[in-house]
Amino acid sequence: MSLNADLFRSVELGDIALANRFVMAPLTRCRATNHLPNELMAEYYGQRASAGLLISECSIVTEGASAFGNDPGVYSQEQVEGWKKTTQAVHQAGGRIFMQIWHAGRAAHPSFNGGQDAVAPSAIAIDGETHTPEGKQPYSQPKALSRDEIKALVEDFRQAAVNAIEAGFDGVEIHAANGYLIDQFLRDGSNKRTDDYGGSVENRARFLVEVVEAVTNAIGSAKVGIRLSPLNSFNDMKDSDPVALTEYLSTRLNDFNLAYLHLMRADFFGVQQADVVSVARAHYKGHLMLNMGYQSEEANQVLASGQADSIAFGTGFLANPDFVERIKVGAELNTPNEATFYSPGAEGYTDYPLMSKN
Repeated sequence: MSLNADLFRSVELGDIALANRFVMAPLTRCRATNHLPNELMAEYYGQRASAGLLISECSIVTEGASAFGNDPGVYSQEQVEGWKKTTQAVHQAGGRIFMQIWHAGRAAHPSFNGGQDAVAPSAIAIDGETHTPEGKQPYSQPKALSRDEIKALVEDFRQAAVNAIEAGFDGVEIHAANGYLIDQFLRDGSNKRTDDYGGSVENRARFLVEVVEAVTNAIGSAKVGIRLSPLNSFNDMKDSDPVALTEYLSTRLNDFNLAYLHLMRADFFGVQQADVVSVARAHYKGHLMLNMGYQSEEANQVLASGQADSIAFGTGFLANPDFVERIKVGAELNTPNEATFYSPGAEGYTDYPLMSKN
């Protein structure tokens, strides 16, 4: 058996078969034009279709929720038509792709949204500054959502999922990680509500559960994944008991026959530390996808031990359109150019070289 035999084994994911267990993690790249996906993005995703599954960059579910300015959306028919270029490119290359559907919550700066206030479970601003069209500015204080507004956002996620399927995606990933809106509800550092959307872990998870119910009812549970990051302190996030949060969510999500649970195992900044992987594996009965800092050797060991069912890789795919093929033959990897991660155009996006065939 070769070193990477487990990474290269096929696997069922919901109602589709993946050719291998390499997943391209969702990577914000800011190449959309006025929130419209374009031909350059289609080329980028098509280049990386040898992954068992591609997960798109986060895509806005409703107008006025942009965090980056050039982030794509999936709330208009024009956006749906634009995304069809990407799904066609991926499918023509033999790949599979899910769309990550997303609302930035308090991370959406008014300067990107026509002055519209950001929204969140509670009126607590992110501590720090963000890039805006006028340069770095402090995050704004968000407006605490009313119950009616929460219900409307559930509908926005449902419609975004329907739109994604119309655009040709094989499924959707609900973004409940990294300090964006759903994650802001989940963690008690950002959710100080006193109604039935705050307080207990069950209440804090209510918005996520309502979104999952709406989305699975609309497109089928086998086409739905969820991404969680119970430890990540990105976007000024924290929780008093991330292990208990992980246990509750892993157990509660068993009530839905989801395609997968996508768990980020660590904190970008190392502030919060705990073993959430073992907790998720012990309590979640479906397909568990892990992410953050895996190299192929460790990924293979994790799969072989049954600790996970697939592994999501980020910068490996960003800089190597043929990442799967390079790992298979032990080829050297391209070094990612961080200066072009979020810049416009093809440089550092679609121009990374393929490995030599000589």
